[in-house]
Amino acid sequence: MLRKKCKLGRKIDEISIGETLTVTEKIEDKDLLLYLGLTDDANPLYIQHDYASQTPYKKPIVPSVMLTGMVLTAMTKYLPGPGSHILRQELEFIQPVHHYETLTFQFEVIAVYVQDHTIEVRVHGQNTNKELVIRGLLTVAPPHHHNVMWESALENF
Repeated sequence: MLRKKCKLGRKIDEISIGETLTVTEKIEDKDLLLYLGLTDDANPLYIQHDYASQTPYKKPIVPSVMLTGMVLTAMTKYLPGPGSHILRQELEFIQPVHHYETLTFQFEVIAVYVQDHTIEVRVHGQNTNKELVIRGLLTVAPPHHHNVMWESALENF
């Protein structure tokens, strides 16, 4: 069966210590509603303004696991990219993120372990006011690139 080749992310030997990536994400209603609908999470702290206003948070907050998804997606989309696998995540949520905020995530490769086929990436996330809201460390296995003989056999046809 012939299929269109999917583009994989970067190989382990193409990644170096000190590389950085910046990703900006805006938290919008559609994203929150999609997440809450898919997970059937009805936590009033995430969606009810009247309840949240009576808490120390003052208004609804974004679920931590949704923020985690944004961080991990950056790894599988950009650094190292498609085909990579998150092996470990240590994330700390410094302060709550409210609806409609724009977050800026800074990623930095701090270690490359060729023998283990892994990289370590540090992440810091800031809100619109440049306040630290999330920080952590990720261990990621970049994609494994395989050269299959018949992969290019019919390229000229």
